[in-house]
Parts: sequence; structure tokens; C-alpha cells
Amino acid sequence: MSFTIYPAIDMRGGKCVRLIQGDYNQETIYGDSPFDMAAGFVDQGASWIHMVDLDGAKAGSRVNGEHVLNVAKNLGAKVQIGGGIRTENDIEYYLDAGVDRVILGSIAVSQTELVKSWIKRYGGYRIVIGLDAKDGYVATHGWLETSELKAVDLGKDLADAGAKTFIFTDIATDGMLSGPNVEANRELARATGASVIASGGVSSLQDLKTLKESGVSGAICGKSLYTGKFTVSEAIKEVTSC
Repeated sequence: MSFTIYPAIDMRGGKCVRLIQGDYNQETIYGDSPFDMAAGFVDQGASWIHMVDLDGAKAGSRVNGEHVLNVAKNLGAKVQIGGGIRTENDIEYYLDAGVDRVILGSIAVSQTELVKSWIKRYGGYRIVIGLDAKDGYVATHGWLETSELKAVDLGKDLADAGAKTFIFTDIATDGMLSGPNVEANRELARATGASVIASGGVSSLQDLKTLKESGVSGAICGKSLYTGKFTVSEAIKEVTSC
């Protein structure tokens, strides 16, 4: 089974940042250019770049879109983008410009039927569902609110509608380098029968190996890369060899 490494570029104010547990007040800036950061990851062998518009997630509309398109058009990697995608116009803005996947998060909770219609229209491989969970329940709006909907239940519903890929984030582990919530990722993969990309908590090459063995299809790596726990090339080598 193949396992994909997704280097993460979270954008705020046009810069590359990382937050701790989604807290906008706990921000570290790691670079001034999302494009340069992405280029470095691609040079190390990354086939995908995971980008998040943090400003967009908070504002509910696209803010850093031009940085995403710059990466999608000028580097050899595939791109998936989340944050602030709330309308069909947002979806088309990215997909028509060469972005491979758009990630829908908050709107999948608030307007589930609408999202199902987009999955049918654009395909379950291009519309990715981002499930960000706090104690098993879906969090929305840049993790500022928690719904009464269980992540697994929403995942099953959307998988039945044709969703093929989910990104699962356990907020408790995000940015903490404490290890991923392997069991929650495994549970979602089994419940939906879809590809699950783990996000949050990856701190070592062993974490990546454990996730691959659990049956998920990939992992988003952010702080672990920025703080030098391992490199993209080391991560790719690890999951290719195991």
C-alpha cells in the first residue's frame, strides 16, 4: 500500500506559519515565502504540497489564494488547499487554475447536502473532506467552534455520497509533536472505506511507519519538518522502505 507524505504550508499574512492546536495567538513564523518553502519541499522529492489559508479559515473567504496558484502553476508537485473555501466559486477558482484538490471543512458540517452535491459534480477525488476533531467531535471555523457531530458519523455519511479522501486532524495533537492519534485515524479509515490522511502530532519517522501500518494512506507533516525532526526526503525513504 502506498503512503504519501504531505509537507504542510500554513499561510497567514502571506507568510509560512505554524500554530499550536489551532490557536492563532500561538503562532511561529517559519518563512516569508510560501512558494520558496514549497520549492524546497519539492526539491527533496515531495509529490504533494498541503496548503492551508489560515486567514481564509478565520474570515470564511479566500485570502492567500494567489500563493496557492503560484505553487500549483510553477512547481512540479500536486497541490491540495484548505481554508476559507465556502462557495462553488471558491472551488472553481482553485480547480480551474490547476490545483488538484480542495479541502472542505466547516461547510461539510453546516451544509452537508450542498457538499454532497459538489462531490457528485467535481468528483470524490478532487473534493477532500477535512475532519478536524476535538474529543471525537467535529470542530469548525478555524477550530474556534465544536459541533455536536461525531467525526466518524459525518465521515460515513459523506463516504456514502462519494467522498474518496478524508484528512483527519486530532486537534489535541496538532502542533504538539506528541505523536498522532493512530486509533482515531484507523477508526475513520475502517468506517468509511476511504483514503484517510492523518494530520497532527507527527514527530518522528516511527510515527510515519506506525501510521502506514495502521492503514491510512498518508500523513501531513508540519512542525516536524520545520523544527528539523526529519526531512521530507528522510520521510519518503522511511515509508517507502517499510
